[in-house]
Amino acid sequence: MRPADFLTANGPIIARRDHPEHTAAIGWALRTGQLVRTLPGVLLVPEIADDLRWRMAAVAAWDSDAVIVGEAAAEVSFWPELRVTEIEVAARSATRSPGYRFSRRSLPTDLIDDSRRVRLAVPALAALDTVGTQGTDAIDRALRSRRVSLDDLWAALRATPHRAGNREKCRALVRSRHKPWSHAERLAHQLLDAAGIRSGWKANHKVWVQGQLYRIDIAFRGQLLAVEIDGRLHEDDPDIFETDRTRQNALIRAGWRVLRFTMAMLTNSPTYFIAEIRAALAAR
Repeated sequence: MRPADFLTANGPIIARRDHPEHTAAIGWALRTGQLVRTLPGVLLVPEIADDLRWRMAAVAAWDSDAVIVGEAAAEVSFWPELRVTEIEVAARSATRSPGYRFSRRSLPTDLIDDSRRVRLAVPALAALDTVGTQGTDAIDRALRSRRVSLDDLWAALRATPHRAGNREKCRALVRSRHKPWSHAERLAHQLLDAAGIRSGWKANHKVWVQGQLYRIDIAFRGQLLAVEIDGRLHEDDPDIFETDRTRQNALIRAGWRVLRFTMAMLTNSPTYFIAEIRAALAAR
């Protein structure tokens, strides 16, 4: 087979072990830049060599039992904005290759997603593995995606004991018991707990108003008091800003009182946040 025909028939990922009879064609493609080395014995055409999905597919060609974990698994499963540059891989044997990080690690089968071309850590485990680099944002993003529940996260932590960083992950999950969807909401929950306001409210409370479903960041249901937290997403996304105003108007029409707080208020004036909520509850 001519080298060009070989590439057409077998690209864009080539595993050397699958083509022992085409050593010459593969060597020619490498010398002429039509293939690039990605992992030991695995080659890609240069047009896709920097694409995360194809680089992950190369892992499956290198070792079909290897599992993508950490940030790469998180980006694919629930956090598309993450923009990963290094792919972390759990495998029976480790190797070194630019853009990859390997560890000898076996995972429980129920923490592996086998439904794709490449094996991935399930979203709950990917979120926990990403806490080390992204902090509690990883948990907040996972919960907000609704691909993961808090019970899923606890189950994944229990299934992977004795791992470095587990103590930090456990603390993060304890602080997530009210299921925050952002760092700002998490801080608001911590301030309420610290002030002794530990009951009478629910996070991300569902409310139907004239056939429309809304979620209140922190709802004191007995007092019809809605506490809305404007975090980073509200500043960065004009659509979220507009939607929140529509939601606030609907809640007020339905008899709710609404208090709004920004991340700066929570960070710089926590006593103001608590005082306003206490005053609103007392007024009712």
